Amino acid sequence: MSAFGIGINTEMTDAGTINGKQFEVACDCWFTSKCNSRPILIKFEGEDGEIQTIKNIKVITHESKNYSGIPSIEYLCKAIIGGLMQEFKLVFFPIECRWVMVI
Repeated sequence: MSAFGIGINTEMTDAGTINGKQFEVACDCWFTSKCNSRPILIKFEGEDGEIQTIKNIKVITHESKNYSGIPSIEYLCKAIIGGLMQEFKLVFFPIECRWVMVI
């Protein structure tokens, strides 16, 4: 512990706001025996109104974050979208049980 409380209470810092275009998604997720989640497949409505499916999601990293005080788990992922390998984020809000894809 340092003087004046500097460096304490930093385990739940706020990550601010989510930057990028957000899409509400439905996510098929696998939970390990240790209750860790792994996204497998997502579906969302594209800008053209068609339902898009993204399979074979590769999770690069994941970490717990707070966006505007709301707890979440952020996954940095890669998958083939529109014939090209794309990097994107999936954010899970456990209190709301809601998934968002950020491009």
